[in-house]
Amino acid sequence: MAELSLSINDRQYTVACDDGQEAHLRTLAAHIDEHVRDLAASIGQVGESRLLVMASLLVADELADAYARIAALEDAQVATNGQVSENGGADLAAVEAMHNYANRLESIAARLEGA
Repeated sequence: MAELSLSINDRQYTVACDDGQEAHLRTLAAHIDEHVRDLAASIGQVGESRLLVMASLLVADELADAYARIAALEDAQVATNGQVSENGGADLAAVEAMHNYANRLESIAARLEGA
């Protein structure tokens, strides 16, 4: 297990993570730090706890939006082919591309049959 020091709003936090997850954790901390700094710039230094709670709510709001987009993609995929893929609709673009290719192939086949 790895330990690393993360800086959020110029304050150091030591956290543990699985080996190999350090870069990912630093990226997440940078995202939180960006929110905290934006909040501090707009409302001032209102206390570390309050800034972290507000930043957490902003991140939770982003997550809720992402869940809503995923649900919309899943709904679109169900409408397209009647099922949801294992990865939760993330391959909707691939499904649509395959659908387009299938239509093109059927069109070519119909023309060949008519020739």
